[in-house]
Amino acid sequence: MATQKQTRRRRLNMTERAEEQMTIQFPDYSEELLWKRSRNHGYSTIPRTLPLAMQAIDAQSKGQPAGHVLLCLWIRAPDHPLLTIDAPASFATEAGFQGERAVDTWRRRMRTLRDLGFIDAKEGSTGDFHYVLLLNPNIGIEKLHRQGKVQTAFYGRFRDRLIDIGAHRDIKDYDEYLVEQEETNTAATKATTKKTAKDAGDDAPTKAKRSKPKEAEK
Repeated sequence: MATQKQTRRRRLNMTERAEEQMTIQFPDYSEELLWKRSRNHGYSTIPRTLPLAMQAIDAQSKGQPAGHVLLCLWIRAPDHPLLTIDAPASFATEAGFQGERAVDTWRRRMRTLRDLGFIDAKEGSTGDFHYVLLLNPNIGIEKLHRQGKVQTAFYGRFRDRLIDIGAHRDIKDYDEYLVEQEETNTAATKATTKKTAKDAGDDAPTKAKRSKPKEAEK
């Protein structure tokens, strides 16, 4: 598996290659017409598999697609998985919902994202989705696959993309997490069963010991 140093070097090579191709394909393009993270403000860090996650989500929410809503959440995230939503109307408008029921429509899509396993949420001053936790979309897609909710061809493209970007370890980490959870739950169940059995034994009435009758004197 590639180290972080190797990954950084590979990304640098990709950037250098793009710069070289730029000088050939678009040699006279003005810098003012381009957007570069090193110069322009207002960028966000998002998973490269997000377009695939959006496809998987929309396939599960036909008629009420929620993929774009997830994109808007990631775009707004402060380089951290926890997002505080103080103005739901702004999020609803950015996601393309308008009118008096825009926020209600947005909340329905948010419930879809939560039910599918791409976000978690806690209630706050602005409603059920005041605190939103962005979950790993790679794990979200993997869960849908294990539930039989994604097509084989799509899942193949997803796994190929994970390998391409060096993120295939996410699935192994998820499997290891599940094993650890299973072991923890098993240990907790055994401990509870043992304690229950002990408590039941302590509470059982003590049987009175019967003394043997004395033999009659001869």
